Amino acid sequence: MPAYEPEIVREHADWLVVNKPAHLLIHPTRPDGQFTLLEWVKGKFPGEQLAIVNRLDRETSGLVLVARSSLAASTLGKMTMRRQIAKKYLAIVWGEAPESGSVLAPLDRQNKHRPSVIHVKQAVIEGTYNAVTHFKRLEMKRGANGEVFSLLEVELETGRLHQIRIHLSHIGHPVIGDKIYGPNEMFYLDFIEKGWTEEMQQALLLKRHALHASSLAFDWNDEPFAISVPLPADLRAFWDNLD
Repeated sequence: MPAYEPEIVREHADWLVVNKPAHLLIHPTRPDGQFTLLEWVKGKFPGEQLAIVNRLDRETSGLVLVARSSLAASTLGKMTMRRQIAKKYLAIVWGEAPESGSVLAPLDRQNKHRPSVIHVKQAVIEGTYNAVTHFKRLEMKRGANGEVFSLLEVELETGRLHQIRIHLSHIGHPVIGDKIYGPNEMFYLDFIEKGWTEEMQQALLLKRHALHASSLAFDWNDEPFAISVPLPADLRAFWDNLD
């Protein structure tokens, strides 16, 4: 299990909202027996037809919407496709980010267009899949060595794989702790092979990328719902320890 237990933030007859800790997989991806959020939820609600509606990367913490029936899963899936579920994230990034802005840059898997040592890596590729990210800066701080960090609220207009991370890196403000889109993509492969190292600590500052799914908002049966959670303890501690 991860350092922090998942938490059920909102329980509805048709769906659940769960606060996922970092380092917990959403669902099984390989037959190695790793515990997943889906298994955890099934343990809490045995016998129900549970389905994950929105997925988060393993290292991303925050809100996950879970349908409690096939009908709810179908309805919420269609709402996602129609962009009727508003999602916001909090991200701690390198540098002095603009007060607000939007990134309109098409994304696709990098190795479809040019060589890539990381199969899952995405890249900005002109003429591929439309991707739009909006952000605003909430705070800015300096580190002990004078480096600047920004805390951003990010809202997705589209939902491509790794969209926030690649878009923020594309504009020169990569997410703290990002092993793929940060200072050196080889950290991702080295981490898989060797685990966390002192070199990674010096370069990345955090053992996971500083991205947190902080809020969900949608209408269900003509009733509005807005669910939000603050930064988790690890990201809050990092931010609070800055000057």
